[in-house]
Amino acid sequence: MTARVGLGPCASTVWRPAFAIDVHRTLGLLRRGPHDPCFQVSGDGAVWRTTQMASGAAAYRLVQHGPREVRCDAWGDGASEVVTQLPELLGAADDQSGFDPRLPLVARAQQRHPGLRIPRTTRVLESLLPAVLEQRVIGAEAFASWRRLVRKYGDPAPGPTPNGMRVPPAAHTWPKVPSWDWHRAGVDPGRAATAVRCASLARQLQAAAGLEPAAATRRLRAVPGVGPWTAAEVAQRALGDADAISVGDYHLAAAVGWTFVGHAVDDAEMLQILEPWRPHRGRVIRLLEADRTLVKPRRGPRLTRQDHRHH
Repeated sequence: MTARVGLGPCASTVWRPAFAIDVHRTLGLLRRGPHDPCFQVSGDGAVWRTTQMASGAAAYRLVQHGPREVRCDAWGDGASEVVTQLPELLGAADDQSGFDPRLPLVARAQQRHPGLRIPRTTRVLESLLPAVLEQRVIGAEAFASWRRLVRKYGDPAPGPTPNGMRVPPAAHTWPKVPSWDWHRAGVDPGRAATAVRCASLARQLQAAAGLEPAAATRRLRAVPGVGPWTAAEVAQRALGDADAISVGDYHLAAAVGWTFVGHAVDDAEMLQILEPWRPHRGRVIRLLEADRTLVKPRRGPRLTRQDHRHH
């Protein structure tokens, strides 16, 4: 993976937060598979992302220098907006002051990953569309769908990005995707219709970024085809919600059960287990995932390629 040279950034900044930050851990949740055209890590460890800001398309490069310094270089019409919103992206508004780990398992994870923050991209549609594609299918299949659609309908990334990077398609592009391209990307008519519906409501849905979490979730779920799982996936990425739990996920409840009580549980029992950590339930999940301690025994049949995530 190589970078084109000779293209200076449109905007740059160096952010020195008062807290430790781990860029890779914090932003890893935004990557849709190892070959995401909108998120890559170059050989020198820099994180590259593309985005559609309100002011236009942008690509940016994040380089971490120690636990409390991050340099951002951005290109494209949205570059200045990216630089302005960098602290918010990396968790400046993520209030951990009231977080009590409660259990040694969680406390150890927090100690090992002090730089893990809850990101807040503010870009609702960019989290919502991939989540819709991930409804009811395994991750690898959804990642392939996203990759194929972005490569065909997203514009080339501005600036000296790693080869193959593209900007997520703008809201007005998604309704123009013909049925056969949804089909070729492995997206069934139901998910395709939900994606187009969300894109057509992009302005109203984007306004959710300025609402309190409960109100934002209600707005998202008012869209037919957007259920609790999908809304939570957006809240965890675009809205900076440290409490959002992906209820309906095929793996999550069982993993929480095995981790905390030694056996599989359903969604209702999972929520009971996590209730003492409210409003940081999602943070607990992120910490345990980062620490590789949120696991369930490998047993039973392999996943098929459908019906594993509720919408």
